[in-house]
Amino acid sequence: MTDLLYSGTEDDLRSAVRSLLTDRCGAPELLAAVEAGTPGDLRLWPALASDMGLAGLLVPEKLGGQGATHREAAVVLEELGRSVAPAPYLTSSVVATEVLGGLGARNEAAAELLATLASGECVAVLAVPLTTEPGSVPLLPGLSGTVSGVADAAAAQVLLVPTDDGLYAVGARDPGVTVEPLVPLDLTRPLAAVTLDGAQGTLLAGARDARAALDRGLLAGAGLLASEQLGLAEWCLEETVRYTRERHQFNRPVGGFQALKHRMAQLWLEIVSARAAARNAADALATDSSEKALAVSVAQAYCSRVAVHAAEECIQLHGGIGMTWEHPAHLHLKRAKSDAVAFGSAGAHREALALLVDLPGPDSA
Repeated sequence: MTDLLYSGTEDDLRSAVRSLLTDRCGAPELLAAVEAGTPGDLRLWPALASDMGLAGLLVPEKLGGQGATHREAAVVLEELGRSVAPAPYLTSSVVATEVLGGLGARNEAAAELLATLASGECVAVLAVPLTTEPGSVPLLPGLSGTVSGVADAAAAQVLLVPTDDGLYAVGARDPGVTVEPLVPLDLTRPLAAVTLDGAQGTLLAGARDARAALDRGLLAGAGLLASEQLGLAEWCLEETVRYTRERHQFNRPVGGFQALKHRMAQLWLEIVSARAAARNAADALATDSSEKALAVSVAQAYCSRVAVHAAEECIQLHGGIGMTWEHPAHLHLKRAKSDAVAFGSAGAHREALALLVDLPGPDSA
């Protein structure tokens, strides 16, 4: 039977990550950085990746990583979701790392790049739109063309570029490569348009091997994104409960009014279910379960809606202060909305789920 409870090691990891994020990425610091357009100045990544060694959680020990599992990575993402931290952990330490790991231990070029990622010295991102869902990777006709909506491309040193010929590793600052920042809804997860024009790269794998590795990376990204959404939703509920206990109206805490109690209780029930779905997806990925695609689609189909609902309730139940830029609730709503379309929308995952359980919808009949 799958154990969805957190282990002592996972609890310790959570405490360490939360302590770091509280010190480096508290609400005042994050709001000031976003307002100034410089969230990268918080310098979270060196502390997370190198000092704590989190960049190498999913990298084997023989390559300098921690040799941990997706369960531990999920705990890190829960905390990153709580603080909506501007760090390329999901894109580099999960998606790109899983793509490279899927190329096999005998792939020397991929192994060398994995070791560099594990050290925290390098950030690599997969050059596909953030909205790309597992099993539908767009391919460039060689190292030429433009890919828009690539998350964390501006912070990357290496781009993993899927082409008709296979998967290439391309230096993000090499000649023939242009990374143009875009203005995203969620300023804590920057997007960019990547244009390749006569660029040179290292071929990591042919088309067939690349396809399997790409699907592996995107599936891991979608599955662990659910943990980020879980952490975000938990913060929204906890912050709302705290505020409604302190905010008084008619000489009593507003949290004591039955209508608000019911809304928060309903949200709590949704978050409990989201935690089960997210943990199940992380465990299925960690154990390489034959039903991992099913677990991931269930988690994404459910957790996306819960995160958005939690963020909306957080803003509404905070009243006037929740609608201001001075309160961090708007950052959580923007991250929730952005996450809702990342690695496939909830609708796309419901369609995938219907196919996996052989239960096509009316339009497929």
